Amino acid sequence: MAESSDLDRLIQQAPTTLDRFRLDGKVAVVVGGTRGLGQAMALGLAAAGADVCIVGRGPAGLQETADAITGLGRRGGYYAADVTDEAQVEAMVAHVVETYGRIDVLVNSQGIVALQPIAEFDTEVWQQVMDVNIKSVFLCCKHVGRVMLKQGRGKIINVSSVRGFQGRAGDPAYAPSKGAVNQLTRSLAIEWGPKGINVNTLAPVFTRTAMSASILDDPEGLNWVLSRIALKRLGELEDQFGPVVFLASEASNFVHGHCLMVDGGWLAT
Repeated sequence: MAESSDLDRLIQQAPTTLDRFRLDGKVAVVVGGTRGLGQAMALGLAAAGADVCIVGRGPAGLQETADAITGLGRRGGYYAADVTDEAQVEAMVAHVVETYGRIDVLVNSQGIVALQPIAEFDTEVWQQVMDVNIKSVFLCCKHVGRVMLKQGRGKIINVSSVRGFQGRAGDPAYAPSKGAVNQLTRSLAIEWGPKGINVNTLAPVFTRTAMSASILDDPEGLNWVLSRIALKRLGELEDQFGPVVFLASEASNFVHGHCLMVDGGWLAT
C-alpha cells in the first residue's frame, strides 16, 4: 500500500520537475555582479525568471549589467556599495527591500586575489583579501539573512573556489579566505536550515576572467591548470548558469550546507 501511494505521488509530481527550476517572481541580489562569474550568475538567474539587483563598488559595469537583465525581460537594478562596510550593507539591503519588496536569493560572488610568498606578503594586502572575500560575505549573509528570517524562506549561495579546498605555495590569503567561506556556509546552514533558509556554496574552477588572468596568461600557469582539470578545458562563464539556477530554485530544496563543485573534475584528479 505504501509503495502504491509513493508511486501515485511521484506520478503527480513528476510533470512539474522542470518547473521547479524556474525563478519567476523571485528577487535575487547578486553581490559582485558587475563582471566575471557574478555577472554570469546574475544573467543566468534573470534568464530563469528572477528580478535581479546587482551590487558592486561601482560604477563600472553596474548599469550595463542591469540593462542586460532588463533585456532578458526581467526587472534589473543595481546598488553601489562597499560591502566590507557594515553600514553600507545595511543601506543596500534596505534599498532592495524597499524597491523589490523582499529578497528570495542572495549570491555572494565578490572576491579578489593576491599571490606572493608568505614571508614577503604585505599584511595590509592580506587583510584586504580577507575583508573582501570573507568579511563582506559574512556581512551580506547577516543582513540579508535577517530579511529572510522574517520571510521564513530564502536561498543563499556563497561563491567559493577549488582553491578553498587545497593549499598552494604563494597563496596565503585567497585560498584561506575561500576555505573560510566554506565553513561559514556550513555554520549558517546548521543555524538557519530549520528556519527555512537554504545555504550552499558554489565552487568554480579557473575560468577566463580578469581575476584569473595573472595565472592563465602565463603559459606555465595555464599548463598547470589544464593538467589538473579532468575535462582538459578551462571553465567558461556560461558554465555557471545551470549550477546557480539549481541552487537558487526549488529544485535544490533538500540540498543544504553543500558545496557544489563546478570544477571540470579538478578535485577528482
